[in-house]
Amino acid sequence: MRPTTPFVGGAPDRIRNVALVGHRGSGKTSLHEALLYEAGVLNRLGSVPEATTVSDSDAEEQARQMSISMTLSSLYWQERKINLLDTPGEPSFIADALAALRVCESAVFVVNAVGGVEVSTSRLWARAAELDSARLVFVNMLDRDRADFFSTLDALKQAFGPHVLATEIPLGAGDVEGVIDLLDMAAFRHGSSERGDFQAAPIPDEQMELAVSYRERLMDEVSEVSDVLMERYLEGEQISHEEIAAALKQGTNHGKLFPVTCGVATRNLGTSRLLDAIVEDLPSPVKHGPLAVGEVELSASEEDELFAYVFKTRADPYAGRVNLLRVYQGVLCHDTHAFNARSHARERIGQPMVFLGKAGEHTQEVGPGDMAAVAKLKDTRAGDWLVARLPVSEEGAGSLEMPGPGLPTPVMAFAVEAAGKGEEDKVFSSLRRLQEEDPTIDLHRDLQTGEQIVAGLSQVHVEVIVERLRSRFGVEVALKPPRVPYRETIRASARGQGRHKKQTGGRGQFGACHIEISPLRQGEGFEFVNQIKGGTIPSQFIPAVEKGVLEAMAAGPVAGYPVKDVRVTLLDGSFHAVDSSELAFKLAGALAMKEALAQARPVLLEPLMLVTVSVPEEHVGEVMGDLNSRRGRPQGMEPAGSTTEIRAEVPMAEMLGYAPDLRSITQGQGDYTLELLRYEPAPSELAKKVLEQLDGERAAIHA
Repeated sequence: MRPTTPFVGGAPDRIRNVALVGHRGSGKTSLHEALLYEAGVLNRLGSVPEATTVSDSDAEEQARQMSISMTLSSLYWQERKINLLDTPGEPSFIADALAALRVCESAVFVVNAVGGVEVSTSRLWARAAELDSARLVFVNMLDRDRADFFSTLDALKQAFGPHVLATEIPLGAGDVEGVIDLLDMAAFRHGSSERGDFQAAPIPDEQMELAVSYRERLMDEVSEVSDVLMERYLEGEQISHEEIAAALKQGTNHGKLFPVTCGVATRNLGTSRLLDAIVEDLPSPVKHGPLAVGEVELSASEEDELFAYVFKTRADPYAGRVNLLRVYQGVLCHDTHAFNARSHARERIGQPMVFLGKAGEHTQEVGPGDMAAVAKLKDTRAGDWLVARLPVSEEGAGSLEMPGPGLPTPVMAFAVEAAGKGEEDKVFSSLRRLQEEDPTIDLHRDLQTGEQIVAGLSQVHVEVIVERLRSRFGVEVALKPPRVPYRETIRASARGQGRHKKQTGGRGQFGACHIEISPLRQGEGFEFVNQIKGGTIPSQFIPAVEKGVLEAMAAGPVAGYPVKDVRVTLLDGSFHAVDSSELAFKLAGALAMKEALAQARPVLLEPLMLVTVSVPEEHVGEVMGDLNSRRGRPQGMEPAGSTTEIRAEVPMAEMLGYAPDLRSITQGQGDYTLELLRYEPAPSELAKKVLEQLDGERAAIHA
């Protein structure tokens, strides 16, 4: 169907919110471009290799030829407004894909007809199922060598169940010429990539038997949605296109059926049929039903009070925060006020903006079910709700939490330093702004080493963070691997005594103590026991002894790392009625602790991580071998969809450079998570290496 005349806004039952998701390289951005072009939003069809697409507008995206951030665009088709969210397929930037799934009733999964169901596709499918999203599949790249629609369809059924059903098959026995619509049993032959250059045609004789076979499979699945329809179908009655479409939409709405369409995005082939499918098969906000958020149930009603969710924040060095939001209930109006449910701050709403391709246009209001961008909100960021009033529920405003899957934990960490002197504050404030945009960035200071740590989901992720610091905020940083947070402990009991005496012209300093230390079980930390009798140390000075002991434990005798899991018993001591002070006893406690630690068979501890690696089955052997070479101890593995999940215990020191190595082993198809398990004694060779490294650093400092 040719595009209709655009109109701004629309009733919530005439809106479709659709996330384009899938594995990296499946062609989501090209499909997004083709849909905008076919709908008349764009005058020419852009290209990813030529860096002319609407979505990939950032320099980093164009240089890497991949999406890094989510893009919101709107178009109009069959008098419906479609909000399209093009999302990154690279797992490093999965936060935007998850945010898009969270605020869209529907998702179009873009699948490469050569690669089939890939790792990210399976993971995002599982996330969409958790969110009760309607799902439709577009099998792309049918013109590539070794492309096979029917093998891909079988793989989809194997991965996601029998309710994956083709509503289209490719037209043409060799080179794809168009698509065959199985609902209407009609072929649509495409002439060129020009907008609207296709025409309906009879199904060729050589494909009729195949088309009839797949239509029967389609009808078998669709008729199960309705008992009445099933009865009529089994009796051989003719069922109209409208009845089939209604049953298909009913089944698709809450994940009972998953229609599969096909085409070639770069040739604009099949996109008009996909637009029809989005309108006819995917639900509106009204059809999908209300959203339960805490104690509040939100319906797409203009009459009810405002609830709008901010799902993406972009850090702009000039415009400040730009927030993308979805209105779930009520109307967001220009030049009005709303409350931030998290901070309770009162926000003035400027003029919302909607996006039609590269062009943005201001609107006076955003109705329920619709999406827009709002700039210059003072205290609002991704994850916040804007509401008409406070409190929003009986439990208060803080009870508003958007349901949905959690974000992955950052695993690739670097120490970051400002390249120029005096730019430390600018670097860290810029990093904080990027963290608002991407919640999977972890930014913190290591209390032990004093290093500022920035962590992401992969090396690529951290590299992009550095590039954005340079391009957006004009700051340069240097990255280096962070230090492993080693610890020390003791393996035997020992005694120590400390005596601090200092006599000057005036009042002197005196304090003396005797302690005994013994090892605790791992994880028990520190215990201080006071066994002073007879007032040999006055009670007011005993906390000072403990403070001195703790200060000595901050730098152990092996390599200067903090000491853990030690019991300290204060046995005896002496004091001077005039010269004793808290400072004297603190220094005495530190001296006693250092003496005792040196005699208690101290040992260096290294952190042990639980590593969970998800890889395609064909790479399991290589990954297991690599983990073994890293002193890993396999803990088991089990299938997880189309991948295998491997668990192993591996020292943290061996995992600092793991991300690029895993990418190389699995051709970019594997990823992993890390979790701290416990500390264990380090091998003597490692302890020796750590000491040599520290000696080298100290020598360099004093050179």
